[in-house]
Amino acid sequence: MTTRILNVVTNVGHYDDPHHPTGLWLSELTHAWHVFADSGFEQTIVSPAGGRVPLEPRSLKFPNYDKTAKAWRADPDRMALLENTASPDDVDSADYDAIFFTGGHAVMYDFPDSPGLQRITREIFERGGIVSSVCHGYCGLLNTTLSDGSHLVAGRRLTGFAWQEEVLARVDKVVPYNVEDEMRQRGALYEKGKLPFLSYAVVDGNLVTGQNPGSAKETARKVAGLL
Repeated sequence: MTTRILNVVTNVGHYDDPHHPTGLWLSELTHAWHVFADSGFEQTIVSPAGGRVPLEPRSLKFPNYDKTAKAWRADPDRMALLENTASPDDVDSADYDAIFFTGGHAVMYDFPDSPGLQRITREIFERGGIVSSVCHGYCGLLNTTLSDGSHLVAGRRLTGFAWQEEVLARVDKVVPYNVEDEMRQRGALYEKGKLPFLSYAVVDGNLVTGQNPGSAKETARKVAGLL
């Protein structure tokens, strides 16, 4: 049977200040997409509200804008996938072997409290499927609880965009919360690489997480390896 991946992206296009744009960090999707495609996996893109996905402007500039991101933007069929994403209500979790939460600061707003994404994540995780995220994608795991009411992340090793990296990226004054701290408050065993912005990924059973945009390939490869 074909292995299927559900990629999660944001619908949000700005911070609290509407003049401060954000959105999907495109390479986090494209890097993982290529790894999964090379593994022969089928892929679907879902977003909290369904429909259009805005792109983070900073992800479209050097050095973040690499050949995979450029190729995606130059391909009308690929861009169409980001104009008409599925909504969680359209998704039967039984159809997917793994869920992969992409990042960009926008996800801090619409990932944590999506009942539909929480349902899908819980169902995939509890039947032994892979739950994974890269960078700010781990915001999608913040408030997901299991059937027993406990947080999915409680007592589990994971990583995601570090507060140190928020400071270095000069967005610590505009992000809505400190997600690293929020994860620790939920009992997650947060860890990070020795140096910021370098690839770092953590596997804890069927939970796979990557720290930053540069971790998307490594995270996807670890997911593919488990599958």
